[in-house]
Amino acid sequence: MKGLLDKSILKVLVYFDMFQYPVSIDEIRFFIDQKAGEDEIADALKHMILDQRVYRIDKFYTLRNNFKLIERRIKGNIYAGNLLKKAYAIAAFLYKFPYVRGIGISGSLSKNFADEDADIDFFVITKKNRLWLARTAMHMFKKLTFLVGKQDWFCMNYYVDEDALLIEERNMFTAMELITLLPACGNGVMGRFFDVNEWARDYYPRYEELNHSSKRLTHDVWYKRMIEWLLNNKLGDSLDNYFLRLTSRRWKKKEENFKLNVKGNRMGLRTGKHYAKPNPRFFQEKILMLYQSKLNDYDITEAMAAS
Repeated sequence: MKGLLDKSILKVLVYFDMFQYPVSIDEIRFFIDQKAGEDEIADALKHMILDQRVYRIDKFYTLRNNFKLIERRIKGNIYAGNLLKKAYAIAAFLYKFPYVRGIGISGSLSKNFADEDADIDFFVITKKNRLWLARTAMHMFKKLTFLVGKQDWFCMNYYVDEDALLIEERNMFTAMELITLLPACGNGVMGRFFDVNEWARDYYPRYEELNHSSKRLTHDVWYKRMIEWLLNNKLGDSLDNYFLRLTSRRWKKKEENFKLNVKGNRMGLRTGKHYAKPNPRFFQEKILMLYQSKLNDYDITEAMAAS
């Protein structure tokens, strides 16, 4: 049992080590893939520290004996706390766009870390068959944010509509994104989204303990209701399909031309009638391969995906 617990602890430390992020004992207990008490985890960590497999610096645990990582984390946590206030305010604004039904905060900010170059990433749920109308309107607005240098505050990266709440890629990376996703506002659909994706418990048993429902159900403003009323017809159907085709063509060209974003990463988007999401080949799969490689160093095997 102790050997299994050691491996489970190492899996948490290895995952966060990829992002140079030391973790507390509470975080280890939260992200561990088995249910274990704090005393059990503390005892296991004590022996792992004696064996010099793990280092404790201040109240954090890490695979690297480097105090600068602790300084980086603390500074990032403070900056994230301030940025989260902006993120919730921006989410409330984005919810006013037509056909938006729920918004969550994702990315590093949802994990309570940010640096001065951090983006504010959003996960968006839209009304069924109106994703592309909503996304196009929101991204037209985003173009205006470039004029004032605030485009990094409006990274709407991942869209699904009410007909595609189940996340297709079931692996440790997407499970981590699910368990850390912060519901910001919505009409209740965020709660349904988390319920549908209970498969994440296979990776993080504490997923089921979370209250994922948005604490603040958000009311639609009058002009949002009016625009939706005007487009709840065949015209709206045609426009949604048109914007899907247009966006798919544009992103296909970007991938074919190996376009990079400002941070030097490959640009890619998977598109469908009910979703618009980053191409997993350009980041998600890279993280999973690196994670498996690091686990191999500790003779730990991990299922990268669940069927």
